[in-house]
Amino acid sequence: MTDASTSASFDAFVEAREFLLTHRDDYDRAVQDFRWPALTDFNWALEWFDHLGAELPSADRPALWIVEEDGSELRLTFAEMSWRSNQVANWLRRQGVNRGDRIVLMLGNQVELWETILAAMKLGAVLIPATTLLGSADLADRIHRGNASFVIARSDDADKFAAVEGSYGRIAVGDPVDGWEHYGQAYHEYSWFEADGPTPATDTLLLYFTSGTTAEPKLVEHTHGSYPVGHLSTMYWIGLEPGDVHLNISSPGWAKHAWSNVFAPWIAGATVMIYNYSRFDAAALLAQMDRCGVTSFCAPPTVWRMLIQSDLSALGTPPSKVVGAGEPLNPEVIEQVEKAWGKTIRDGFGQTETTVQVANPPGARVVPGSMGRPMPGYPVALVDLATGELGDEGEICLDLTARPLGLMVGYRDDEDRTVEVMRGGYYHTGDVGSRDEDGYITYVGRSDDVFKASDYRISPFELESVLIEHDAVAEAAVVPSPDPVRLAVPKAYVTVAVGHQASRDTALSILRHARETLAPYKRIRRLEFGELPKTISGKIRRVELRGREEEAHAAGGAAGGEYRDDDFPELRSS
Repeated sequence: MTDASTSASFDAFVEAREFLLTHRDDYDRAVQDFRWPALTDFNWALEWFDHLGAELPSADRPALWIVEEDGSELRLTFAEMSWRSNQVANWLRRQGVNRGDRIVLMLGNQVELWETILAAMKLGAVLIPATTLLGSADLADRIHRGNASFVIARSDDADKFAAVEGSYGRIAVGDPVDGWEHYGQAYHEYSWFEADGPTPATDTLLLYFTSGTTAEPKLVEHTHGSYPVGHLSTMYWIGLEPGDVHLNISSPGWAKHAWSNVFAPWIAGATVMIYNYSRFDAAALLAQMDRCGVTSFCAPPTVWRMLIQSDLSALGTPPSKVVGAGEPLNPEVIEQVEKAWGKTIRDGFGQTETTVQVANPPGARVVPGSMGRPMPGYPVALVDLATGELGDEGEICLDLTARPLGLMVGYRDDEDRTVEVMRGGYYHTGDVGSRDEDGYITYVGRSDDVFKASDYRISPFELESVLIEHDAVAEAAVVPSPDPVRLAVPKAYVTVAVGHQASRDTALSILRHARETLAPYKRIRRLEFGELPKTISGKIRRVELRGREEEAHAAGGAAGGEYRDDDFPELRSS
């Protein structure tokens, strides 16, 4: 730790953190009085993390706990992670990594990932996180558009870079690789580190390639202030406290991993717990949660949907904090978990471009189906898509006159897109929501996913939430299907659950369930079984499904393999 820990920026950060911890159960006070810390020079890894590693009792608490499928595990304290990251920073500097250099970081959930994140921050380098699922073409795009100077990757992935041209340094984690520097040499370095100077909080820290559900990935730019400090809002949403053991199911390379496996828990002084598995096994996951005393749990909707198919009561001591993120959770999932654990899954909404904007924090009333209310420091406005007027329904936007610290700088090297999303004095999320009289915001859908049928506006998420209640439905996506009379009708693409068949009888049962639950204008009129197309990060590509519909119905006919409600005489009387 450097003398900078006594700086005004450090003090401001600590004051903001303490305020949110103190008022974690008092939403109104937190929103009313919270102020983002004023930062000048601030290096979160040097000034905050090393502080945790130097002071008791935090120094002796586990910072990182990695459990493998075979039962082996690694547990390191804040002090140990501070020292190890210093060694890595010293070694990377010896390899030529300097302030401002860009590093593509492509590792799994392994200790070297967290060491490198901290080390790069200490050096003032820029990280370009990448999932290990990427192939050579995607890596070439990241290296060239990201202007990367170095790559740090698993030895097993080294071959992916053979065809990726460029003059970038290569560092292998694992077994030695010819032509690559070996990461293991870092542990021979000194365990103390001296920075080459202060780090302006406005310096670039992260460049995230978004998953691109409708277009090529954008390059989201975050600073040493916007993510390490901006995630104060994420800490507040989850309700993390010092000493918590926090398990988040997420893969490296995506913003959610940084949210909940790095910044939010370590801002709080909590333990980041990881359970690595090759194939999802709900019983094994629950057993590890029990054994490790997990107090805080975050998972995406896909994991929650698989968990409710298992015996949730097998978990002896459920975590006191349970949250979901990535996409809105369907009410059916929330009800099942509440019944088994006596805990309400609290939704949170944010983006790669931001930290948590809207959420249900601990202690606040949860309105079923709602994402919650704006987080402290996030001035959320709903802007009508047609008129641009403020109201209680519209695009979820952030007021730039009180710009949140957790908002990105912009899209790197793409001024047009940056101007587009920052137009009119607001940051435009592209998501649509509605707000009730108590300020709770309900997710409607992506602005380009919401559609009209017979002049009624349809929210795909609302219809999908109804479909997922059916036992035969594992996943569902609703898109507009061209219709000569109504212009468009809701069509559901459905992935069947284990133990069910993609058959006429199943289609009839699902359509009947939807018909009994939804208003007539919202009814599912068409249904097709199959796997849903997704981005590499797991988000459903509804744009691809819309394209299929337009192509299939271009001549006015029916799509192959499609079930229509008028094919079922049994439905005509209902």
